[in-house]
Amino acid sequence: MERRRAPAANRRFRQRRFWDALYRREGAEPREWLGGLSRFLPQLEAELRPGDRILVLGCGNSALSHDLHELGYTDVTSIDFSPACIAAMRTRYAHCPGLRWAVMDIRALAFPDAAFDVVLEKGTLDVLMVEETDPWDVSPQAVASMHRVLAEVSRVLRPGGCFISITFAQPHFRKPHYAQEAFSWSLRHVTCGDGDTGTFHYFLYIMRKGQPLDPSDLALGRRLHQPPPPPAPPPAPAPPDDDEDYLLAIQL
Repeated sequence: MERRRAPAANRRFRQRRFWDALYRREGAEPREWLGGLSRFLPQLEAELRPGDRILVLGCGNSALSHDLHELGYTDVTSIDFSPACIAAMRTRYAHCPGLRWAVMDIRALAFPDAAFDVVLEKGTLDVLMVEETDPWDVSPQAVASMHRVLAEVSRVLRPGGCFISITFAQPHFRKPHYAQEAFSWSLRHVTCGDGDTGTFHYFLYIMRKGQPLDPSDLALGRRLHQPPPPPAPPPAPAPPDDDEDYLLAIQL
């Protein structure tokens, strides 16, 4: 069966020129996808330690890196593939020498192995899925893109370090991508949100480098690479009820 196509407008979210134009208009005025740091600070602080070397993927013009710096996490490197974004952020936060900024593609991190204690992303990996139309049947291209980024994250994490991913993506859709033996990390998640009626929940996925995956998560990860089952054949027509057989025999 032919795969449905996502709206053409979705493609812009994967294009550098779209983000460059956005950041040239907005500059470094904070824009928070999934909310600001206060929304998930208790869950995040449980995983962070003073002195951690932190890498923020796809920082955009979020105040997350600066807010972490103000809380005492002063060794923060933030990357984005938009030069306009990084130029604006570097200027806005020039008074914070512990904040470093770099133009970089998350698929090819220009850092040595084991360079960071924590890698953090908030909504960045969701961009890899913007052209998908069925979260139950993700295209091979999207699976490969996600795997490439996660392999880079695993590479730059030190043993014992953690990767924290914050997203609206529900566990049954996102955990198969994260639960891969090749990344050499464990996986757990917590649900966040204020619980008000009608409010979307979001999820923090925490991956700890050097710890084993739970068997159930391992099984999820293996299913990601299995071909989808063929569509079920249409059901056979039901035989007519005995009480209606006579209708078939009438010749008008």
